[in-house]
Amino acid sequence: MQGSNREAVRVAVLADSDTRWKWGALTARRLTTATAEPTGFVLRGRATPTARQLAETGVSEAAPREVTGAEFLRAVRDAEARGEGYDLVVLALVGGTVRAVLQGLADLRLERRPVIVTGYVGVVYEKLTDGLLLRHGADVVLANSRHDAERFRAVYEGVGAGTDPVVEAALPFLGGAPYAPEAGRDTLVFAAQPSVPATRAERSYVLRRLIAHARLHPGREVLLKLRSKPGEHTTHLEEFPFQKLVRELDPPANFRLVYGHMGEVLDRTDLLVTVSSTAALEALHRRIPTAVLTDLGVREALGNHHFVGSGLLTSFDRLDKGLAPAPDETWLARQGVASDRPYEQAFDAARERVAELLALPAPPPITPYYTAESAPGYLPGILARHRLDVTAPEPRESGLRRIVREAARGAYRHGVQRVAPVIRRLGEL
Repeated sequence: MQGSNREAVRVAVLADSDTRWKWGALTARRLTTATAEPTGFVLRGRATPTARQLAETGVSEAAPREVTGAEFLRAVRDAEARGEGYDLVVLALVGGTVRAVLQGLADLRLERRPVIVTGYVGVVYEKLTDGLLLRHGADVVLANSRHDAERFRAVYEGVGAGTDPVVEAALPFLGGAPYAPEAGRDTLVFAAQPSVPATRAERSYVLRRLIAHARLHPGREVLLKLRSKPGEHTTHLEEFPFQKLVRELDPPANFRLVYGHMGEVLDRTDLLVTVSSTAALEALHRRIPTAVLTDLGVREALGNHHFVGSGLLTSFDRLDKGLAPAPDETWLARQGVASDRPYEQAFDAARERVAELLALPAPPPITPYYTAESAPGYLPGILARHRLDVTAPEPRESGLRRIVREAARGAYRHGVQRVAPVIRRLGEL
């Protein structure tokens, strides 16, 4: 692109979970070229994905490098020193981490800093204002739909922040063949989420209803699509894994737990059911019949309030009777799925904005909304939690040290996912 004085755009993606790595890597390709291979980094932390989780995203043959925030900044600085600096950095992170990395990139004082893009991996149904203000300062804040773009701009306008970074696009992982029923195939897929619903009682309820539905319809295959195996982490903590809860029940032969790439599961789906998973948008884009459950209420805590007006809200009782909802076309168009324009065009504005920024002699200064002046009682805590000190000496890690670190991380994961919930439950007795 113009302005970079390089034959190809060098892109780096920093993610903090498997789902955000998928979003970040695919976003990077859509903003440059379909064949561009970004340099991948995943943050070391509670939600660090395993090799299996990364492979199942299906977005890259090369595994991203596991780093701390400071190590990522060093990698950016060293690449610039070698004359191989990144033109574009995609931050696929939670809001607080985005703000900390923005500060770290600004503090590097690179001769030519990369263009910085961030956004959301799916439906934005909580912490809209805080999350957006933490992301302010990036050159481009992607909105996954017209609906989100309007909300994002309203928030920035409401606090007096610039709205130029907001660019309407779409979820980068929509696609796949349009739904085509097959004779003799009848498959219901429930897209599980690690923290929705959250309580054991609610998750057990969903599981029992799925199993009851399978018994009621013995000719239908009922699949419970899971994102992680026991011991693995995703973006959110899963306190009551469905794999454990199902052991207490006796499901019929036509009920199964499945893993794998969501797109491949959707290839054989005839009805997608969920509480509020982004998988619903993937299914709707392909015109796969989709249902959003109201059994546990329509609540902000569940995220299914996002689907008000969609025509998709329904209950297990109705599904048991064979009643599948029909989507509202106006709602679909505002959500960036099954719209009246080709999907690839959804990224035209974002590509143009990135190209304009890369063509400048230098990108504008990083000017976040949250500063020491605007949020002196909030920002220091955000930055302190991430400790992005690139001046500290980088430790040399021996093979033994690496083995010990991996073992410690495994113990930490076990403690967070297995021991801590038990202690909390005991404390409630």
